[in-house]
Amino acid sequence: MAKGADPFEMNAAAQQVMTQAYAAVDSYFDNLKKTISAVPSGGTEFGEKLKSYAEKNAAATQDFMKKLSQAKDLQDIFRIQTEFLQAQVSAFSEQTKSLGDSFAKAAGELKLPIKPAS
Repeated sequence: MAKGADPFEMNAAAQQVMTQAYAAVDSYFDNLKKTISAVPSGGTEFGEKLKSYAEKNAAATQDFMKKLSQAKDLQDIFRIQTEFLQAQVSAFSEQTKSLGDSFAKAAGELKLPIKPAS
């Protein structure tokens, strides 16, 4: 490689293959989101939240892949990856708390016939 050459520079054939790969990944995530939206939630608050979070996480990952495909250099790749990981850790924390609250609420509403010990 010549000094000062761009390590991300590709010839036309390689660029075409990359463009096709990005389109395939994008199509995969579009189909994944359609599949998630078609799955029944069971009509419960917990199920609805679980489904909503799956859709949001798939969309966030698709957005991450798009941004990553547009990175100009390694510094850009690391910045994009760091931002994505920070956002996902935050989302995971919020989602876990919310799902825990919904689960506790649903468990509290269960009416199980329990006989007292004799």
